[in-house]
Order: sequence, then C-alpha cells, then structure tokens
Amino acid sequence: MKKLSPIFKILLIPFSFLYGLVVALRNLLFDFNILSVSEFKIPIISVGNITVGGTGKTPHIEYLITLLKDDYKIATLSRGYKRKSKGFIIADQNTNSSQIGDEPAQIKKKFPEIIVSVDRKRVNGVKNLLSSEHGNELNAVLLDDAYQHRYLKPGLSILLIDYNHPITRDFILPFGRLRESANEKDRANIIIVSKSPKKTTPIDRRIFVKELDLLPYQTLYFSCLDYGNLQSVFKKDAVNLTNVDWEKDNFSILLVTGIANPQPLKEYLDDFSDIIEEIQFPDHYSFTQKDINLIREKFDNLEGENKIIITTEKDAMRLHDMQIETDIIRKNLFFVPLRIKFMNEDKSLFDNQILNYVRKNRRSSNLHNIETDSI
Repeated sequence: MKKLSPIFKILLIPFSFLYGLVVALRNLLFDFNILSVSEFKIPIISVGNITVGGTGKTPHIEYLITLLKDDYKIATLSRGYKRKSKGFIIADQNTNSSQIGDEPAQIKKKFPEIIVSVDRKRVNGVKNLLSSEHGNELNAVLLDDAYQHRYLKPGLSILLIDYNHPITRDFILPFGRLRESANEKDRANIIIVSKSPKKTTPIDRRIFVKELDLLPYQTLYFSCLDYGNLQSVFKKDAVNLTNVDWEKDNFSILLVTGIANPQPLKEYLDDFSDIIEEIQFPDHYSFTQKDINLIREKFDNLEGENKIIITTEKDAMRLHDMQIETDIIRKNLFFVPLRIKFMNEDKSLFDNQILNYVRKNRRSSNLHNIETDSI
C-alpha cells in the first residue's frame, strides 16, 4: 500500500478530531445507558480490536473453539463481512464464503461440528441462535469482531493489540489506525498482544504493561503466529508435495494475498525460497476471472522449474468457491494454515481463565434484560 506524504497526513488531523468526537459521544451514550444494552444468560466471549487491519481475530477465535468444543456446545457469531446475503444465517456444509463471508466459511470448514452463524445485528443473532433448534443445548457464544458493537454486552471481552502497532502510540482514523480512543481498552477484561516475536523478552512485556496501565480487573497475555504445513486448495487435483525438501528443491513461489497485512506470511516464506513474486489484493477481496488470468500469467512467467502458488487460508476459501477451471492453478494452489500460540506460561493461565468463566456462567435460563430487537 502506498504511504501518504507527511503533508497530506497532517491535513487529515482535523478529520481525525471530528471522527474521534463522534465515536466518543457514541461511547458516552452507552456508558450512561442512554443507548440500551442487551445481555444474555449464556457465556458470551467477544474477540475484537480497536485498530483497522489484521490483529489475528480469526485464529484467536479458532483457538477458543479448540479449547471449548470437546466439553461444550458452542456457536460463533460474525458479521459476515462482504458476504452477498443479508440477515441471520446458520451455516451448513454446503454454505460458501459468498453467503457467510470468508472467515466464517473457514471456521465451518475446519470445525464442522460447531454452529457457525452470521448476523450484522449481534443482538438479533444471539436471539436467533437461542431460539433455533440448537438453542437448548448451546453452552457458549463466541462473537467475532464485536468490540465496537456495544448494543450487546459480552460476559467476557477480549481485545487484541498488534505488537507492531501499539494502540498507545497510535492516533484516531484517518490520521492513524484507531477506530476509537486507546482509552476504550478499559472495556476489555482480557488484552492479548498478538503477533508478538517468538522470543519476547521480559523487558518487552514490562513495556507493554506500563504503557497499557492495566486496571485491576484486566489480564494481559502475549501470543504469536504459528504457521502449519502447506495444504492444497483443490485436494483432488493437487500435485503431491509430501516430504518435499524445500531447501533442496528450492521452489519458486507466487504469493497471492487479499488480506490486510501479508508481510508476516512473506517473511515466513522467505526462509523457504529465494524467489517470491507477489500479487497483493485488498483485504477480503472478491476474486474475478480476470484475476485468475493474471495469476496464471504470473505463474507461467515465474522463474524456476519447481514452482507453486501460495495463498492465505482466508483467500483459499474464496478461491475455492470460484470453482476455478484452470488446471495449472488447481494443481499448484496451496495455502498456509495459521494458528496462534501463547507465550510461555500465558497458555495455561489464559486457558484456565476462559474455562473458569464458561464453567461458572453456564446458562441457567434463556434471555434477560433484552431492551431492543432492532439494533
């Protein structure tokens, strides 16, 4: 993405001030109960951020799913960003990314046993989940990207902060990357510093603790990205990469991404290939046949005898749903699964906090304190 000139950025400051005022006023209306808030007597965990760009919400949601799914009946509820449908939808095995969005589609594919739902209006979404055929057995709901959706009050709110973009050193949009003031971090019960270096030092931790100035009820954890083994997007047609010695074979890579920040993946792949060509699309990009033609052309012109196309797990959902007919792409298109790992003792502490919350707040009745149906 092209960087803005310093002069142009300065011109954005008044707009950031006005935007910040509007957001602050909205938050005050909620703080003083002028805008109504709905709560549910079921464990609801919200995962979100206050910055634009990727902080790793989906892999953290998937971590929570893995932690809870064996002992509890859980559902995820997302907005379904850039989907072509409207209203409330519960996904099944035939639901694709155009119907529910790429991230919910990814979750449903990886965890077919859980309930995956979408609704822009989160209060309406939870109501529909509880009144659905799954409602009586539902033990917990995971809200994806709902930190700013204050009409619904979660029982546990998790705020993600990118290690490389601390909110305490950032500014309100459009001058900076913040959707709201950094002070709104105080609404979170848990703060996770995501995308941390795998060798985060005690000094690094102390710097974040000092800058964030945590409140007594808040806990801080650090997580890092962890990439899995390559998987084919079109399994039936894929070339066999089992036991490939990357260093020996020296594959050339065409990296195709439609995410907010592909740099961490690029840095990871740098260890496996000296030749990496990139095609970058905007976040949550909807691929077209013209784009497929471009990918084919770039792949044909890529240097080296051994070459493959690598994309992200989210992009793989959308590319798979296109039903690409070009054999050379179907055979050579792979994605890198993304997971998160907690640093050191943070894993056991985080796991226990989540499990204790869900266990102690197991649902005793249906709804309470519902004040609005339309928000």
